Amino acid sequence: MDVGFIGLGRMGLAMARNLANAGHRVSAWNRSPVEPGAIPGGRIVATPAEVFDADVVFTMLSDDAAIRSVLLDGDALAAPRSCLVHVVAATISVAFAQELAALHADRGIAYVSAPVFGRPDVAEAGKLNIMAAGAAEAIDRVRPLFDVIGQRVFVMGEEPAQANAAKVAGNMMIALAIEAMAEAVAITEAQGVDRQAFLDLMTQTLFGGRVYENYGSKIVTGDFEAGFRLALGLKDLRLASEASAGLPTPLPLLAAVRAQMTAALDAGMGDRDWSAMADFTLNPGR
Repeated sequence: MDVGFIGLGRMGLAMARNLANAGHRVSAWNRSPVEPGAIPGGRIVATPAEVFDADVVFTMLSDDAAIRSVLLDGDALAAPRSCLVHVVAATISVAFAQELAALHADRGIAYVSAPVFGRPDVAEAGKLNIMAAGAAEAIDRVRPLFDVIGQRVFVMGEEPAQANAAKVAGNMMIALAIEAMAEAVAITEAQGVDRQAFLDLMTQTLFGGRVYENYGSKIVTGDFEAGFRLALGLKDLRLASEASAGLPTPLPLLAAVRAQMTAALDAGMGDRDWSAMADFTLNPGR
């Protein structure tokens, strides 16, 4: 299959390489220069518009503004293949996903939202969990590619923005879990309980699961090397706040954790892993 790829950060490059390694013909573009051999068997093209001469195009840019600048302001969607399916795998706002869906419908381009759960090492292993939403036919057409980059596809509905709502809500839950562990450690350490012992207790009894185990380990070891930068985590909490704006009841946990992560950013932690929010909670003066 001819596959285009826009956005070759750590996540995007891993996904594009896996697609090329699986035998697909990959053409890619990135906002910053990329080595010609970055995708073995693939090619780097000069403009975003060239990427859309493909059967399927994946876009994996950092936020709404980046996608708007690359795809809409430059009109990269002006002349795609007639059979194209455009898959936006980035974490974007629900409102912008709705705008993109309407734009693609007006231009007769099949559009699928497919944000993912998984850090760069998971992307490299082809084990991402994919949330997909869009027309069933379009999802079926790209499912062989999803099978290359991910371990499972969860269909969220036929409206693309439904996948984006699931993604921002899921990331909100991760952030809440990180802060919950930090505050629990603050209580137990004040009484002399070793944080490893306490988090072992929690992850092996009441709170077994990938989020608690992975981020609990970071809290224990103090290893906050960025896998997902805190600045991007805060962006996702902002997206969750925006998505909740029309709800009849406010979301106090979201508001509190967003404020805490904002404080961590202001303290200079924006380029650390977003779990560094726990370090800020436990060591506010450091």
